[in-house]
Amino acid sequence: MRIDDRKYDEIRKIKIIRNYQKFADASCLIQCGNTKVLCAATIQNSVPNHLKDSGTGWVSSEYAFLPRAGTQRNSRQRSISAGRTQEIQRLIGRSLRSIVDLSLLGERSILIDCDVIQADGGTRTTSINGAFITLHDALNKMRNEGYIDRIPIKNYIGAISVGIYNGEILLDLCASEDNKASVDMNVVMTDTGRFVEIQGTGEEATFSQKDLERMLKLAKKGISEIIEIQKNVIKK
Repeated sequence: MRIDDRKYDEIRKIKIIRNYQKFADASCLIQCGNTKVLCAATIQNSVPNHLKDSGTGWVSSEYAFLPRAGTQRNSRQRSISAGRTQEIQRLIGRSLRSIVDLSLLGERSILIDCDVIQADGGTRTTSINGAFITLHDALNKMRNEGYIDRIPIKNYIGAISVGIYNGEILLDLCASEDNKASVDMNVVMTDTGRFVEIQGTGEEATFSQKDLERMLKLAKKGISEIIEIQKNVIKK
């Protein structure tokens, strides 16, 4: 058994509360174990300069780590400007754009703000999972208000971490496991089993092709479970 009494292939309990913020165009609070992320959407009648007069829309994200999200206070300004923050928000944006037909948005943008309010590992993957729900609800609002004819989502998308801890491959690492893992990987995948992004690193260690295949297989199992949760939430 693991630190939080899970099996090696067991994801943390996920809770999603939609419409968490009154004034956002769409929002949700997603909790994965002890990690909590607030996702909020803003619909804008404009696009980045490179898309002006193209008739095509855009989806992007901003990510922030609130000062007391972790065990020690982080400077608010340092968190916003950190390279890690920039890398994570680009990952979230790329992941969302991969499953949306942007040509159906017209020249409109949707910005998803992901604010980590409590961090216990998997903040980027939890952000992607919550951002997908929020994006769906924002697109549904645009459809209901007549801006688009249908929700232009091509696939569901999910994300999860997997890694090697004490020589064993584990799914959905919490912070204490992630901090001591010899290999850490984040996987983003669609409901059709296609990969969007794989980020894997050996932390002072190496891993074999067999290890990689086992980690990807385990990640696919976890993402399938997450997407099933997303589908049930959206149906409600």
